[in-house]
Amino acid sequence: MTVGGPIGPLAGLLVADFTRVLAGPYCTMLLGDLGATVVKVEGPDGDETRHWMPPARPGPRGEEATYYLSVNRSKRAVTLDFGDDADVAIARALAARADVVIENFKPGGLARFGLDYDAVRAENPGVVFASISGFGAGSQLPGYDVLAQALSGLMSVTGSPDGDPTKAGVAIVDVVTGLHAAVGILAALRHRDVSGEGQRVEVNLLSSALSALANQSGAFASAGVVPQRLGNDHPSIYPYGPFLTADGHIVIAVGNDGQFARLCTALGVAVDPRFARARGRTLHRDALRPVLEAALATRTAREWYDLLTAAGVPCAPILDVGEAFAWADGLGLDPIVAAGADGERMPGVRHPITFSATPAAYPLAPPAPDADRVWLRNLLNGEGPG
Repeated sequence: MTVGGPIGPLAGLLVADFTRVLAGPYCTMLLGDLGATVVKVEGPDGDETRHWMPPARPGPRGEEATYYLSVNRSKRAVTLDFGDDADVAIARALAARADVVIENFKPGGLARFGLDYDAVRAENPGVVFASISGFGAGSQLPGYDVLAQALSGLMSVTGSPDGDPTKAGVAIVDVVTGLHAAVGILAALRHRDVSGEGQRVEVNLLSSALSALANQSGAFASAGVVPQRLGNDHPSIYPYGPFLTADGHIVIAVGNDGQFARLCTALGVAVDPRFARARGRTLHRDALRPVLEAALATRTAREWYDLLTAAGVPCAPILDVGEAFAWADGLGLDPIVAAGADGERMPGVRHPITFSATPAAYPLAPPAPDADRVWLRNLLNGEGPG
């Protein structure tokens, strides 16, 4: 099933991408950045995110939604109408050829087209077939991130204690689910390398959210503790969050007693015995905060950042997204890359993993609808990748 073209640790793998919106496309973009040949299959109306704007980026193809652009580089695109038998046949041929099939249709939604796992496996026994759903195969509830944030308890622990439950500022459950899907696919490919056997990989938003809640969900699983909203505070560590200075906030993250002692020295305050140990700081946070903020009020956030960093106290300014890119650039992380060939270079966020021998590459900009129909026809006809 090897195809030519891209280079990278996943070069030679063909991924049939029947996903849309965020979790699936994020997963397949990561795989594409690492060299997999990803064929994005869209219906006649296209991926919904092509229409989710503003914000939009102007270009030779007209305005394009930045939402779509953010998770769809490193892919080919073909438009297939599943109401057309000829297009269904193309989809089946692609699935029969692919190393990986990934889909996020409603559970069971692909069976009537002969594109469910059993049907694809019958033609392609070694296939890794990944399914992303909202809440598992037994639920028909639409897989929207905000629903998962609500149902998982994430919103219940986000926001002010005396305010409303709050969703995260990004569709974080979708992103985490996409990462879990990528991990599952790579593990299944490793198993296939060893055994020759394909398998089905299933991930869902709710399970991903419960896993990603980590210490919060773990508190309930292991001790029956139902966590509550604490605003910007941490349930088990203090000080760990934003604190007011003379001109704004600085985030201080004290993870151990030594760091707290250094903080007190830098601030010029005595170490109260109540606060010397982590448990005491957490239990007496209401008494500790005014002591810290009284000292912090004597200097600006930038001054404290410099002083505390020099003292070995973890801290950070609170930046907007634009400032965050500038900060990352200043650290030499080169956070923005350009995908595509000359003349169609599309800026985007760098792949998050660095490899010493097989770095990520970005040869393909996010594709226009049905841009690669001829390419796919040639591939399926055995005429090469085009």
